[in-house]
This record gives sequence, C-alpha cells and structure tokens, in this order.
Amino acid sequence: MSERKQISLILALIPLVTLVGCLFVSLNILDAGPHIPIVFSTAVAAIIAICSGYKWGEIEKYILETMASSLQAITILLIVGALIGTWILSGVVPTMIYYGLMIISPKVFLLISCVLCSIVSLATGSSWSTAGTVGIALMGIGRTMGIPLPLVAGSIISGAYFGDKMSPLSDTTNMAPAVAGSELFEHIKHMVYTVTPSLLITLVIYTILGFRYGGNNIDPTDINEMMTLLADKFAITPILLIPPILVIVMVVIQIPSIPGLFAGAFLGAVFAMIIQGTGLADVINASFSGFNSQTGNEMVDSLLSSGGMSSMAWTITLIFVAMAFGGVVQKTGMLDVIIDKALAAAKSTGSLILATLLTCIAVNILTASQYLSIVITGNMFRERYIERGLHPKNLSRCLEDAGTVTSPLIPWNNCGAFMASTLGVSAFAYAPFAFFCYITPIVSAIYGYTGFSIEKLPGKSSQTQAS
Repeated sequence: MSERKQISLILALIPLVTLVGCLFVSLNILDAGPHIPIVFSTAVAAIIAICSGYKWGEIEKYILETMASSLQAITILLIVGALIGTWILSGVVPTMIYYGLMIISPKVFLLISCVLCSIVSLATGSSWSTAGTVGIALMGIGRTMGIPLPLVAGSIISGAYFGDKMSPLSDTTNMAPAVAGSELFEHIKHMVYTVTPSLLITLVIYTILGFRYGGNNIDPTDINEMMTLLADKFAITPILLIPPILVIVMVVIQIPSIPGLFAGAFLGAVFAMIIQGTGLADVINASFSGFNSQTGNEMVDSLLSSGGMSSMAWTITLIFVAMAFGGVVQKTGMLDVIIDKALAAAKSTGSLILATLLTCIAVNILTASQYLSIVITGNMFRERYIERGLHPKNLSRCLEDAGTVTSPLIPWNNCGAFMASTLGVSAFAYAPFAFFCYITPIVSAIYGYTGFSIEKLPGKSSQTQAS
C-alpha cells in the first residue's frame, strides 16, 4: 500500500461507528431493515477512501470482487429456497414433522434437536445442509409443540455449528489449520478442549429450558389435530424420508453442496408428482414462489407456507450490500489499521488469545464472511504466535472458536443471513439462544488467560505463559 493511501485509525473507525450507529437506530428505534444503513455506511467508507487517495474505479472494483466471492453462497440460498418449496409440496417436510411429533417428547425436544443437528453436521461437515434438511423439520415440530421458535432455531444452530467445527469434512475445519500452519487432525484434537465444556453447558441449558417450555400450555389434542391435518393434506409415508437421507449421504461422500442440494430439490419435485399427484405447473410454482398452505388451520398454514427462490430475495440483497461494505473497508486497508492497533495491545498470551478471538468477531461483522474472518485473522496473527513460542494449533483453534461459530449470530453475515432465511427466524431473535456459539469463544478466552491447554512450540521458554 502506497504512503498516500495510508488511512489513519480515526478515519478507519468512522465507517464502523457509522455502521453500528445506523443499524441501532434503524433496527431498534425505527423498526426498519438493515439494508439501507449498510449501504449508507458503505458510502461513508467510500468517501473516506476517496479522500485518502483512492479512485472510484478502484473502489468499485473492490466492491464487485467482494460481491463475486459471495456468489456460491447465493446460489446455495436459491437452491435451498427451491428445495424447501418442493419438499413441502411433496410431503417430505410434513412427513418429517409427522414422525417427529410421534417420537419426540416436548420436554427433551431442545436437547434432541441440538444433539441430532450435531450428529448430522459432524457427518456432513456442513451446518448449512444440516439446517436446510433436518433443521426445517425441527422448526416445524418445535412450533407444533409450542416451543418458542428463536429457542428452537438456537438449538439447531448450536448443534449444526458444533458438527461443522469438528468435522474433518468441513471447509472451515480444513481452512483454519491451513492458514495457521497446523495439521488437520491435531487441530481437531486441540479443539476438543474448548468444544467439550461448551457443548456440555449448552446441552444442560437446553435440558433445563426443555422442562420449562416443553411442559406448559401444550394440549395433546392440538398435536393430534396437527397430525390429522398433515395426514389428510399429504400422503405420509417413510418413502418421503429418502430425499433428506440422500442429501445427507451425498454430502458425507463429499459431493459438493450445490449439486447435492439441487439433487434434493429435484427429488422433491419428482416425489411431489409421483406420491402426491401434483402437476408440473405446481412444482415449478412451488420451486420459485414457495408453497402456500390453505388448510384453514392457522398453525398448519403458517408452518407450511414457506420456501421458493423468491423468498431468498431479502437475504440475497442483504448479503450483497454487506459484502460491498466489507470490500471497501478490507481492501482499502481500513480493517488492517484497526486490527494492527488491537495487536499492539496484546502483550501477554492471554491478551493475544483474546485479541485473536475479538479480531475474528470484528472481521465477521465488517466483512460478512466467516472465510475472510479465518483467513485475515490467521494471516495477521500467525507470526505473532510463533514469536511468542505458541504452537500454531492454538491459533487455528481460536480461528474456529470465534471465526466459525460467531458467524451465524451476525444478521448480515453470509451464515446469519442463510440461517435466518432457512429457519424463518431473524438472527437477532435466535442469537441469545444459540448458546454454543458464544460460550465457545468465552471458554477459549479463559483458557488463554489461565494457560490451560495452551501448547508451546518445542524448546520454547516459559515466556509464553499466560498472565
């Protein structure tokens, strides 16, 4: 970066302060959306960049390049929209809900939801596929049982991100050690120290909340009525469990997400015509516009009126404007200036670990991408860990402890936007209940200051002890 394009800390902070202030006013005072505040903050960042010597052509290039990096996520969103529409139309989702109501007790629902999503995500390595398959059904079951939907979504996301974080099939699990300079399986083994207490605490909380919400105001006749309506409206058969099972299997055998999810949506369309006797026109309409339930039962209609590519428009536009903001603050060096200041304050092992975690979260907020959070933070801190005599797996663990698991908590982050659209609950609503996602970085920070499980490089002195 040339000298004339160096941006001061004060100027670099202006877009961030603008973003936080505008989002607070828009979301909490005006009860409006986040899109325009992010667009305005992007304009502020662009003006500062221009005043610092950048040309508009450069800034526009940065914006378009960063937007382009989100096209895979947007493609997946569109396919998931079509998948939800065809899976409801075909009876796949109603069948999963129907059988779930038969076998799951309300009092242990949150616990089972988290554990089930952990297993599926661990097997597939994909939190998105987990939410887009079993997550959809679990939301329906939870709604029927009268459990608050933000709480249900929190349990799904907690389980999904535990599995995503620990699975050797996960892209972030492979990316973090590659960036930090550690090895995949030693990275996974090192994460056991932070995720084990985090998951156990999370499961205890869901167990307690399950007894709190799973035993009140639930009339068995309501559940029976729901099951009767589902059986009347759709042909309920175990055969309809084939599409979600096949999607999970395809992800496990490492078929990429896009063709795997597309195959799931296609199977849903085929099953809709074969098993439900639906016409091709209805399949096409459900794929694009979603399914519109008209049973006369408000709960059933609310539950099943969902899906379609068009339902993802709000989320896609949010991702685009967030990536535009991220492109400006990252590629003009504003983000580097802020993070460099944070690095200067990290004098001990504990403060270095904390700075790593906070940087991951900050990059997640500013760039709307968990991948950039891992890559940028990893590259900036890698040499610092070596200088302190700390094993690279300490860094790779931190990258996942904060970069991976906090991404769904941020509404405009790719992950937060996807989860909100897929599960039908805003990130602001479910974030307080996605306990695993913020307990994990807290545990990681505590380890940094106590020195527990912080491993040094062979032959290094005690100067790296936590303070």
